[in-house]
Amino acid sequence: MGKFDKYKIDLRGMQVDFCKYDFLLDNTFFANIDGPEIQKGKVDVELSVKRSSHVFELTFNTEGLVWIPCDRCLDDMEQPVTTSDKLMVKFGYEYAEEGDNLIIIPEDEGEINVAWFLYEFVALSIPMKHVHAPGKCNKAVTSKLNKHLRTTPDDENEEGDFDSGDDNTIEDDNERIDPRWNDLKEILDNN
Repeated sequence: MGKFDKYKIDLRGMQVDFCKYDFLLDNTFFANIDGPEIQKGKVDVELSVKRSSHVFELTFNTEGLVWIPCDRCLDDMEQPVTTSDKLMVKFGYEYAEEGDNLIIIPEDEGEINVAWFLYEFVALSIPMKHVHAPGKCNKAVTSKLNKHLRTTPDDENEEGDFDSGDDNTIEDDNERIDPRWNDLKEILDNN
């Protein structure tokens, strides 16, 4: 028995027009799927399968927590995930993905393994930027990062977070220009 056999849905053998499946995506699932974004989590998925003529509508309702690295300090952080996704499946001669949510599976097989789709739906629900709440990042990493980002001791703001910029920065930069650049500007002006 394969590690993702319990995620196979037998569409050809469906005796009724509506079925429900419940899955728990835990640390073992995320480790086995070996996806790059998520390594740990605890996510409940309710899958509803509705048959109408030769098309199957799969509705995935997902809710839970995943642990992903913080973009700022790289420590693991909890990220809640909640998503609802649909996938349309119909029978054909060979496997194909058409459009955003239409899958064609071989009629002689008659089943679809939804493990990778479950992972993708969870991964796509994670925001692009994921950082700890203010003050929750690893203090040692944040202080080193701030130290390397500062050009003067005054660049760090009161919260120990990154300097967001200042309107006087442009004026200060103009005052600190190396005088040799002025000589090069004169050469350009003469041409």
